[in-house]
Amino acid sequence: MLTNETQLPTRGIIEKESLGRKFATIVDEMPEGKITLAEILIIFEDDGLLLLSVFLALIFLVPVSIPGVSTIFGTAILLIGAARLFERHLWLPGRITRQTIAADKLIAGFQKALPWFHQLEKICRPHRLPWLTENKFPGLIHKLAYLLAAALLMLPFGFVPFSNTLPALSLIFLSIGEIEKDGNSILLGHFFNLATILYFCFLVAGGSLTLWEGWQLLPF
Repeated sequence: MLTNETQLPTRGIIEKESLGRKFATIVDEMPEGKITLAEILIIFEDDGLLLLSVFLALIFLVPVSIPGVSTIFGTAILLIGAARLFERHLWLPGRITRQTIAADKLIAGFQKALPWFHQLEKICRPHRLPWLTENKFPGLIHKLAYLLAAALLMLPFGFVPFSNTLPALSLIFLSIGEIEKDGNSILLGHFFNLATILYFCFLVAGGSLTLWEGWQLLPF
């Protein structure tokens, strides 16, 4: 899977089994102890980058504290976006793929996120607004939006509520929209990108105002 060939994996992306059920099965079969990103990549080898990105983004739907997850998964999601944009196979640095994550905490996080994902999955319907999913130019815009969401996910606001959740929702809806050919889901992905940007602007503006007011109170 981690090669430099020019075609993306597409086998098995769309199956009769729902995505939520598929993810639940994967979570149930995860090994105990420590797990690496390389092992997760093997699990998704035949299912494509979009399905893998949904899986990686799921953990950000709930507030969990798993050391290294935001860096490892965030980097992987960003490189998935680059692989899709340039139509290359996914390549990840060995340093990232070899880092271990506590499997029990990861499984607990996914189990908390799956009920939320089941609700999101009900919103999606295949083949809505086909002009958004079947034309080349909108497809390029969606890929760039995916990269933007991945970059927003990696910004150092993880300690702030919803700072990871909003871009994760964008990634999930953009990916599901592409998988199911659902233009409505893709539009929701763009909406959550915009919401993330506005939220971060509010945080920066609020923080700057607080610092300015604190500066004004200093006895100089």
